[in-house]
Amino acid sequence: MRLAPRSIQGRMLALSATATLVALLLAGVIVAGILGRVVTQGIDRRLDAQLALIATAVGKDGTLDRARLRQVQGALDAGPGWRWRVEAPALELGSEDFPQIEAGPPEHLTGAAGRGHVRPIEGLSRDGDAVHGRALRLETSGGAVTMFATAPRDIIERPVRDALLPLLGMLGAIGALLGLAALSQVRLGLRPVRRLRDEVAAVRDGSIAAVDEAQPEELRPLAEELNALVRDNAAALASARASAANLAHALKTPVATLALDLRDDPRAAQVERIDTTIRHHLSRARLDSSSIRAVTRVEPALEALVHTISQLHAGRNIMVEVDAARDWAVAIGPSDFDELLGNLIDNAARHARTGVAIEVQPDGRLLRFEVSDDGPGIPAAERDRATAPGVRLDERGDGHGFGLAIARELAALHGGALKLEESAQGGLAATVTLPLSKRTIS
Repeated sequence: MRLAPRSIQGRMLALSATATLVALLLAGVIVAGILGRVVTQGIDRRLDAQLALIATAVGKDGTLDRARLRQVQGALDAGPGWRWRVEAPALELGSEDFPQIEAGPPEHLTGAAGRGHVRPIEGLSRDGDAVHGRALRLETSGGAVTMFATAPRDIIERPVRDALLPLLGMLGAIGALLGLAALSQVRLGLRPVRRLRDEVAAVRDGSIAAVDEAQPEELRPLAEELNALVRDNAAALASARASAANLAHALKTPVATLALDLRDDPRAAQVERIDTTIRHHLSRARLDSSSIRAVTRVEPALEALVHTISQLHAGRNIMVEVDAARDWAVAIGPSDFDELLGNLIDNAARHARTGVAIEVQPDGRLLRFEVSDDGPGIPAAERDRATAPGVRLDERGDGHGFGLAIARELAALHGGALKLEESAQGGLAATVTLPLSKRTIS
Protein backbone atom coordinates (compact mmCIF):
# COMPACT_ATOMS: atom_id res chain seq x y z
CA MET A 1 0.00 0.00 0.00
CA ARG A 2 1.39 3.39 -0.98
CA LEU A 3 1.68 5.94 1.78
CA ALA A 4 0.34 9.44 1.28
CA PRO A 5 3.10 11.71 -0.04
CA ARG A 6 4.53 14.10 2.50
CA SER A 7 5.57 17.70 2.05
CA ILE A 8 7.95 18.23 -0.86
CA GLN A 9 9.84 20.75 1.24
CA GLY A 10 10.10 18.24 4.09
CA ARG A 11 11.33 15.49 1.80
CA MET A 12 13.91 17.78 0.17
CA LEU A 13 15.17 18.97 3.56
CA ALA A 14 15.31 15.40 4.87
CA LEU A 15 17.24 14.30 1.79
CA SER A 16 19.62 17.26 2.08
CA ALA A 17 20.13 16.65 5.81
CA THR A 18 20.80 12.96 5.23
CA ALA A 19 23.25 13.65 2.42
CA THR A 20 25.02 16.33 4.48
CA LEU A 21 25.25 14.05 7.53
CA VAL A 22 26.60 11.15 5.48
CA ALA A 23 29.10 13.45 3.74
CA LEU A 24 30.32 14.90 7.05
CA LEU A 25 30.61 11.47 8.65
CA LEU A 26 32.48 10.20 5.61
CA ALA A 27 34.74 13.25 5.71
CA GLY A 28 35.40 12.68 9.42
CA VAL A 29 36.28 9.03 8.85
CA ILE A 30 38.55 9.86 5.91
CA VAL A 31 40.30 12.68 7.77
CA ALA A 32 40.74 10.47 10.85
CA GLY A 33 42.21 7.75 8.63
CA ILE A 34 44.59 10.19 6.95
CA LEU A 35 45.66 11.67 10.29
CA GLY A 36 46.20 8.19 11.72
CA ARG A 37 48.25 7.15 8.71
CA VAL A 38 50.39 10.31 8.83
CA VAL A 39 51.07 9.94 12.55
CA THR A 40 51.78 6.22 12.13
CA GLN A 41 54.22 6.93 9.33
CA GLY A 42 56.05 9.42 11.56
CA ILE A 43 56.31 6.87 14.39
CA ASP A 44 57.40 4.19 11.93
CA ARG A 45 60.25 6.41 10.75
CA ARG A 46 61.45 6.79 14.34
CA LEU A 47 61.15 3.03 14.89
CA ASP A 48 63.05 2.37 11.64
CA ALA A 49 65.76 4.74 12.85
CA GLN A 50 66.04 2.70 16.04
CA LEU A 51 66.28 -0.51 14.01
CA ALA A 52 69.02 1.08 11.96
CA LEU A 53 70.94 1.87 15.15
CA ILE A 54 70.52 -1.70 16.39
CA ALA A 55 71.65 -3.02 13.01
CA THR A 56 74.97 -1.20 13.43
CA ALA A 57 75.72 -3.57 16.31
CA VAL A 58 75.11 -6.70 14.25
CA GLY A 59 78.15 -8.23 12.64
CA LYS A 60 78.22 -10.02 9.29
CA ASP A 61 78.47 -13.34 11.11
CA GLY A 62 75.40 -12.61 13.30
CA THR A 63 77.32 -11.64 16.45
CA LEU A 64 76.21 -8.65 18.56
CA ASP A 65 78.49 -5.78 19.57
CA ARG A 66 77.45 -5.14 23.18
CA ALA A 67 79.56 -2.00 23.44
CA ARG A 68 77.78 -0.54 20.43
CA LEU A 69 74.38 -1.43 21.88
CA ARG A 70 75.29 0.36 25.12
CA GLN A 71 76.24 3.45 23.08
CA VAL A 72 72.85 3.58 21.35
CA GLN A 73 70.88 2.55 24.47
CA GLY A 74 69.77 6.14 25.14
CA ALA A 75 68.33 6.51 21.64
CA LEU A 76 66.52 3.18 21.89
CA ASP A 77 64.77 4.14 25.15
CA ALA A 78 62.96 7.10 23.54
CA GLY A 79 60.36 7.40 26.30
CA PRO A 80 57.97 5.49 28.57
CA GLY A 81 56.69 2.39 26.86
CA TRP A 82 59.32 2.33 24.09
CA ARG A 83 60.90 -1.12 23.91
CA TRP A 84 63.47 -2.96 21.78
CA ARG A 85 64.82 -6.48 21.35
CA VAL A 86 67.43 -8.36 19.30
CA GLU A 87 67.22 -12.08 18.61
CA ALA A 88 70.56 -13.44 17.27
CA PRO A 89 71.49 -17.12 16.77
CA ALA A 90 73.60 -17.24 19.93
CA LEU A 91 72.20 -14.34 22.01
CA GLU A 92 69.01 -12.35 22.79
CA LEU A 93 69.17 -8.84 24.23
CA GLY A 94 66.66 -6.08 24.83
CA SER A 95 64.13 -4.58 27.21
CA GLU A 96 63.17 -6.85 30.07
CA ASP A 97 59.42 -6.16 29.71
CA PHE A 98 59.31 -6.50 25.94
CA PRO A 99 55.61 -6.97 24.93
CA GLN A 100 54.00 -9.95 23.27
CA ILE A 101 53.80 -9.20 19.58
CA GLU A 102 52.40 -10.49 16.31
CA ALA A 103 54.27 -9.65 13.13
CA GLY A 104 52.53 -8.70 9.93
CA PRO A 105 53.59 -9.55 6.35
CA PRO A 106 57.04 -8.35 5.27
CA GLU A 107 57.31 -5.04 3.44
CA HIS A 108 59.79 -3.90 0.81
CA LEU A 109 63.49 -3.63 1.54
CA THR A 110 63.98 -1.10 4.26
CA GLY A 111 66.46 1.71 4.16
CA ALA A 112 67.24 1.24 7.83
CA ALA A 113 70.07 -1.20 7.13
CA GLY A 114 69.63 -1.71 3.45
CA ARG A 115 69.95 -5.48 3.72
CA GLY A 116 66.75 -6.88 5.20
CA HIS A 117 62.97 -6.92 5.24
CA VAL A 118 60.93 -4.81 7.67
CA ARG A 119 57.51 -5.80 8.97
CA PRO A 120 54.90 -3.95 11.06
CA ILE A 121 54.06 -5.58 14.37
CA GLU A 122 51.23 -5.17 16.89
CA GLY A 123 50.95 -6.49 20.41
CA LEU A 124 50.16 -5.95 24.06
CA SER A 125 52.41 -4.85 26.88
CA ARG A 126 52.44 -6.65 30.20
CA ASP A 127 50.04 -3.99 31.49
CA GLY A 128 47.61 -4.80 28.67
CA ASP A 129 48.27 -1.61 26.69
CA ALA A 130 48.38 -1.82 22.91
CA VAL A 131 51.74 -1.35 21.26
CA HIS A 132 52.87 -0.73 17.69
CA GLY A 133 56.26 -1.60 16.33
CA ARG A 134 58.56 -2.62 13.53
CA ALA A 135 60.64 -5.75 13.02
CA LEU A 136 63.77 -6.07 10.84
CA ARG A 137 65.21 -9.42 9.83
CA LEU A 138 68.82 -9.58 8.61
CA GLU A 139 70.41 -12.60 7.01
CA THR A 140 74.01 -13.11 8.14
CA SER A 141 76.57 -15.83 7.62
CA GLY A 142 75.93 -17.01 11.16
CA GLY A 143 72.16 -17.10 10.75
CA ALA A 144 69.17 -14.77 10.78
CA VAL A 145 69.09 -11.86 13.22
CA THR A 146 65.70 -10.27 14.02
CA MET A 147 65.41 -6.84 15.65
CA PHE A 148 62.29 -5.34 17.19
CA ALA A 149 61.36 -1.78 18.19
CA THR A 150 57.96 -0.91 19.69
CA ALA A 151 56.17 2.16 20.97
CA PRO A 152 52.87 2.63 22.88
CA ARG A 153 49.94 2.80 20.46
CA ASP A 154 48.54 5.69 22.48
CA ILE A 155 51.21 8.01 21.05
CA ILE A 156 49.53 7.43 17.66
CA GLU A 157 45.91 7.60 18.86
CA ARG A 158 46.32 10.60 21.16
CA PRO A 159 47.37 13.10 18.44
CA VAL A 160 44.55 11.80 16.24
CA ARG A 161 42.01 12.34 19.03
CA ASP A 162 43.39 15.77 19.82
CA ALA A 163 43.12 16.74 16.14
CA LEU A 164 39.65 15.22 15.67
CA LEU A 165 37.96 17.11 18.51
CA PRO A 166 38.29 20.56 16.90
CA LEU A 167 37.75 18.94 13.51
CA LEU A 168 34.42 17.50 14.64
CA GLY A 169 33.40 20.91 15.95
CA MET A 170 34.32 22.46 12.62
CA LEU A 171 32.41 19.75 10.73
CA GLY A 172 29.38 20.40 12.96
CA ALA A 173 29.54 24.11 12.17
CA ILE A 174 29.86 23.32 8.47
CA GLY A 175 26.86 20.98 8.77
CA ALA A 176 24.78 23.73 10.41
CA LEU A 177 25.74 26.20 7.68
CA LEU A 178 24.92 23.63 5.00
CA GLY A 179 21.57 22.98 6.71
CA LEU A 180 20.72 26.69 6.70
CA ALA A 181 21.82 26.93 3.08
CA ALA A 182 19.65 23.93 2.17
CA LEU A 183 16.66 25.42 4.00
CA SER A 184 17.09 28.73 2.20
CA GLN A 185 17.57 26.97 -1.12
CA VAL A 186 14.45 24.83 -0.67
CA ARG A 187 12.31 27.78 0.41
CA LEU A 188 13.53 29.89 -2.48
CA GLY A 189 13.19 26.97 -4.88
CA LEU A 190 9.59 26.28 -3.83
CA ARG A 191 8.55 29.94 -3.82
CA PRO A 192 7.28 29.74 -7.44
CA VAL A 193 5.21 26.68 -6.45
CA ARG A 194 3.62 28.57 -3.57
CA ARG A 195 2.99 31.55 -5.82
CA LEU A 196 1.36 29.29 -8.41
CA ARG A 197 -0.77 27.72 -5.66
CA ASP A 198 -1.96 31.19 -4.58
CA GLU A 199 -2.77 32.08 -8.17
CA VAL A 200 -4.80 28.89 -8.60
CA ALA A 201 -6.70 29.78 -5.41
CA ALA A 202 -7.27 33.29 -6.80
CA VAL A 203 -8.65 31.79 -10.02
CA ARG A 204 -10.91 29.55 -7.96
CA ASP A 205 -12.35 32.42 -5.89
CA GLY A 206 -12.66 34.69 -8.91
CA SER A 207 -9.96 37.27 -8.17
CA ILE A 208 -8.13 36.60 -11.45
CA ALA A 209 -9.05 34.92 -14.73
CA ALA A 210 -5.90 32.84 -15.29
CA VAL A 211 -2.56 32.03 -13.69
CA ASP A 212 0.55 33.79 -14.84
CA GLU A 213 2.38 31.68 -17.41
CA ALA A 214 5.67 33.54 -16.83
CA GLN A 215 6.86 30.73 -14.58
CA PRO A 216 10.20 28.90 -14.22
CA GLU A 217 10.86 26.38 -16.95
CA GLU A 218 9.75 23.42 -14.82
CA LEU A 219 6.41 25.04 -13.89
CA ARG A 220 5.55 26.72 -17.19
CA PRO A 221 3.93 23.59 -18.71
CA LEU A 222 1.84 23.17 -15.55
CA ALA A 223 0.68 26.80 -15.70
CA GLU A 224 -0.23 26.41 -19.36
CA GLU A 225 -2.21 23.23 -18.65
CA LEU A 226 -4.02 24.93 -15.77
CA ASN A 227 -5.02 27.83 -17.98
CA ALA A 228 -6.15 25.39 -20.67
CA LEU A 229 -8.27 23.63 -18.05
CA VAL A 230 -9.79 26.96 -16.97
CA ARG A 231 -10.61 27.79 -20.59
CA ASP A 232 -12.14 24.34 -21.15
CA ASN A 233 -14.27 24.70 -18.03
CA ALA A 234 -15.38 28.15 -19.12
CA ALA A 235 -16.27 26.79 -22.56
CA ALA A 236 -18.18 23.90 -21.01
CA LEU A 237 -20.04 26.31 -18.73
CA ALA A 238 -20.88 28.57 -21.65
CA SER A 239 -22.14 25.58 -23.61
CA ALA A 240 -24.28 24.44 -20.69
CA ARG A 241 -25.74 27.91 -20.26
CA ALA A 242 -26.42 28.14 -23.96
CA SER A 243 -28.21 24.80 -23.82
CA ALA A 244 -30.23 25.99 -20.81
CA ALA A 245 -31.11 29.19 -22.65
CA ASN A 246 -32.16 27.27 -25.75
CA LEU A 247 -34.31 24.96 -23.66
CA ALA A 248 -35.86 27.89 -21.80
CA HIS A 249 -36.61 29.67 -25.10
CA ALA A 250 -38.14 26.49 -26.51
CA LEU A 251 -40.44 26.10 -23.49
CA LYS A 252 -41.27 29.74 -22.99
CA THR A 253 -43.86 30.11 -25.77
CA PRO A 254 -45.70 26.78 -25.17
CA VAL A 255 -45.93 27.53 -21.47
CA ALA A 256 -47.26 31.02 -22.14
CA THR A 257 -49.88 29.56 -24.48
CA LEU A 258 -50.83 26.97 -21.87
CA ALA A 259 -51.17 29.72 -19.25
CA LEU A 260 -53.63 31.55 -21.49
CA ASP A 261 -55.66 28.39 -22.01
CA LEU A 262 -55.78 27.74 -18.25
CA ARG A 263 -56.41 31.33 -17.26
CA ASP A 264 -59.36 30.52 -14.97
CA ASP A 265 -58.26 26.96 -14.14
CA PRO A 266 -56.86 26.13 -10.66
CA ARG A 267 -53.92 24.56 -12.40
CA ALA A 268 -52.87 27.97 -13.70
CA ALA A 269 -50.83 28.55 -10.54
CA GLN A 270 -48.67 25.56 -11.37
CA VAL A 271 -48.19 26.81 -14.92
CA GLU A 272 -47.22 30.23 -13.58
CA ARG A 273 -44.73 28.52 -11.33
CA ILE A 274 -43.23 26.71 -14.31
CA ASP A 275 -43.07 29.98 -16.24
CA THR A 276 -41.27 31.71 -13.32
CA THR A 277 -38.73 28.90 -13.13
CA ILE A 278 -38.07 29.07 -16.87
CA ARG A 279 -37.58 32.84 -16.74
CA HIS A 280 -35.24 32.50 -13.79
CA HIS A 281 -32.97 29.98 -15.50
CA LEU A 282 -33.13 31.96 -18.72
CA SER A 283 -31.84 35.02 -16.87
CA ARG A 284 -29.06 32.93 -15.31
CA ALA A 285 -28.09 31.63 -18.72
CA ARG A 286 -27.64 35.21 -19.92
CA LEU A 287 -25.11 35.97 -17.18
CA ASP A 288 -21.48 36.51 -18.07
CA SER A 289 -19.92 33.07 -18.57
CA SER A 290 -16.35 34.15 -17.84
CA SER A 291 -14.31 32.38 -15.15
CA ILE A 292 -14.37 35.46 -12.89
CA ARG A 293 -16.92 34.69 -10.22
CA ALA A 294 -19.19 37.34 -8.83
CA VAL A 295 -18.88 38.32 -5.19
CA THR A 296 -21.71 38.62 -2.67
CA ARG A 297 -21.46 40.39 0.65
CA VAL A 298 -22.92 38.06 3.20
CA GLU A 299 -24.31 40.50 5.80
CA PRO A 300 -26.66 42.58 3.63
CA ALA A 301 -27.69 39.55 1.55
CA LEU A 302 -28.58 37.54 4.66
CA GLU A 303 -30.34 40.52 6.22
CA ALA A 304 -32.55 40.91 3.13
CA LEU A 305 -33.31 37.18 3.00
CA VAL A 306 -34.17 36.99 6.69
CA HIS A 307 -36.44 40.04 6.43
CA THR A 308 -38.29 38.64 3.42
CA ILE A 309 -38.72 35.13 4.83
CA SER A 310 -39.77 36.52 8.23
CA GLN A 311 -42.49 38.50 6.47
CA LEU A 312 -43.64 35.37 4.62
CA HIS A 313 -44.02 33.49 7.91
CA ALA A 314 -45.12 36.42 10.03
CA GLY A 315 -48.37 34.69 10.99
CA ARG A 316 -46.50 31.86 12.72
CA ASN A 317 -44.20 34.08 14.82
CA ILE A 318 -41.06 32.24 13.71
CA MET A 319 -37.91 33.90 15.07
CA VAL A 320 -34.91 33.89 12.70
CA GLU A 321 -31.61 34.64 14.43
CA VAL A 322 -28.31 35.26 12.63
CA ASP A 323 -24.90 34.76 14.26
CA ALA A 324 -22.13 36.09 11.98
CA ALA A 325 -18.74 37.19 13.34
CA ARG A 326 -18.13 39.81 10.63
CA ASP A 327 -19.14 40.91 7.18
CA TRP A 328 -17.72 38.24 4.89
CA ALA A 329 -17.87 37.98 1.11
CA VAL A 330 -18.27 34.76 -0.85
CA ALA A 331 -17.45 33.89 -4.47
CA ILE A 332 -21.01 33.45 -5.72
CA GLY A 333 -23.45 35.70 -7.57
CA PRO A 334 -26.15 37.49 -5.55
CA SER A 335 -29.02 35.71 -7.35
CA ASP A 336 -27.47 32.28 -6.76
CA PHE A 337 -26.73 33.20 -3.15
CA ASP A 338 -30.34 34.27 -2.63
CA GLU A 339 -31.64 31.09 -4.24
CA LEU A 340 -29.28 28.82 -2.29
CA LEU A 341 -29.61 30.35 1.20
CA GLY A 342 -33.19 31.42 0.55
CA ASN A 343 -34.24 27.83 -0.10
CA LEU A 344 -32.50 26.63 3.08
CA ILE A 345 -33.87 29.41 5.31
CA ASP A 346 -37.38 29.16 3.87
CA ASN A 347 -37.33 25.38 4.24
CA ALA A 348 -36.24 25.74 7.90
CA ALA A 349 -38.87 28.44 8.61
CA ARG A 350 -41.68 26.35 7.09
CA HIS A 351 -40.93 23.37 9.32
CA ALA A 352 -39.71 25.14 12.49
CA ARG A 353 -41.87 25.15 15.59
CA THR A 354 -40.53 28.34 17.17
CA GLY A 355 -37.39 29.55 15.45
CA VAL A 356 -34.50 29.24 13.01
CA ALA A 357 -30.82 29.81 13.83
CA ILE A 358 -28.27 30.82 11.20
CA GLU A 359 -24.58 30.57 12.13
CA VAL A 360 -21.81 31.81 9.84
CA GLN A 361 -18.21 30.79 10.55
CA PRO A 362 -15.01 30.51 8.47
CA ASP A 363 -13.73 27.03 7.66
CA GLY A 364 -10.29 27.42 6.09
CA ARG A 365 -10.81 28.95 2.65
CA LEU A 366 -14.54 28.33 2.88
CA LEU A 367 -17.38 30.03 4.71
CA ARG A 368 -19.74 27.70 6.53
CA PHE A 369 -23.45 28.52 6.84
CA GLU A 370 -25.47 26.38 9.26
CA VAL A 371 -29.24 26.81 9.08
CA SER A 372 -30.96 24.85 11.85
CA ASP A 373 -34.54 24.63 13.08
CA ASP A 374 -36.47 22.96 15.89
CA GLY A 375 -38.95 21.20 13.62
CA PRO A 376 -39.48 17.49 13.00
CA GLY A 377 -36.34 17.21 10.87
CA ILE A 378 -35.65 14.63 8.16
CA PRO A 379 -34.94 10.98 9.02
CA ALA A 380 -31.30 10.01 8.50
CA ALA A 381 -32.26 7.44 5.86
CA GLU A 382 -34.02 10.15 3.79
CA ARG A 383 -31.37 12.91 3.96
CA ASP A 384 -29.29 11.80 0.98
CA ARG A 385 -32.46 11.20 -1.03
CA ALA A 386 -33.78 14.66 -0.10
CA THR A 387 -30.86 16.32 -1.91
CA ALA A 388 -30.78 13.98 -4.90
CA PRO A 389 -31.42 15.69 -8.25
CA GLY A 390 -35.03 15.37 -9.38
CA VAL A 391 -36.36 14.12 -6.02
CA ARG A 392 -38.97 16.23 -4.23
CA LEU A 393 -39.93 14.90 -0.83
CA ASP A 394 -42.75 17.45 -0.51
CA GLU A 395 -44.41 15.98 -3.59
CA ARG A 396 -45.00 12.86 -1.49
CA GLY A 397 -46.77 15.00 1.06
CA ASP A 398 -44.23 15.06 3.90
CA GLY A 399 -43.31 18.68 3.27
CA HIS A 400 -39.49 18.38 3.48
CA GLY A 401 -36.88 20.15 1.35
CA PHE A 402 -38.41 21.36 -1.89
CA GLY A 403 -35.26 23.39 -2.71
CA LEU A 404 -32.62 21.12 -1.21
CA ALA A 405 -31.61 19.56 -4.54
CA ILE A 406 -31.18 23.00 -6.13
CA ALA A 407 -29.23 24.19 -3.08
CA ARG A 408 -26.91 21.21 -3.33
CA GLU A 409 -26.31 21.77 -7.04
CA LEU A 410 -25.62 25.49 -6.57
CA ALA A 411 -23.18 24.81 -3.69
CA ALA A 412 -21.31 22.19 -5.73
CA LEU A 413 -21.24 24.48 -8.79
CA HIS A 414 -19.44 27.16 -6.80
CA GLY A 415 -16.95 24.83 -5.09
CA GLY A 416 -18.88 24.17 -1.90
CA ALA A 417 -21.06 21.40 -0.49
CA LEU A 418 -24.34 20.83 1.32
CA LYS A 419 -24.69 18.51 4.29
CA LEU A 420 -27.84 17.60 6.23
CA GLU A 421 -27.69 16.60 9.90
CA GLU A 422 -29.82 16.68 13.00
CA SER A 423 -29.81 20.02 14.78
CA ALA A 424 -29.22 20.49 18.50
CA GLN A 425 -32.95 21.28 18.85
CA GLY A 426 -33.89 17.97 17.20
CA GLY A 427 -34.82 19.45 13.84
CA LEU A 428 -32.83 19.72 10.63
CA ALA A 429 -29.38 21.36 10.41
CA ALA A 430 -28.46 22.20 6.82
CA THR A 431 -24.78 23.14 6.53
CA VAL A 432 -23.54 24.64 3.29
CA THR A 433 -19.99 25.79 2.48
CA LEU A 434 -19.03 28.41 -0.10
CA PRO A 435 -15.57 29.70 -1.12
CA LEU A 436 -14.46 32.90 0.56
CA SER A 437 -13.57 35.66 -1.85
CA LYS A 438 -10.21 37.41 -1.55
CA ARG A 439 -12.17 40.56 -2.01
CA THR A 440 -13.68 40.10 1.44
CA ILE A 441 -14.71 43.44 2.91
CA SER A 442 -13.03 44.03 6.26
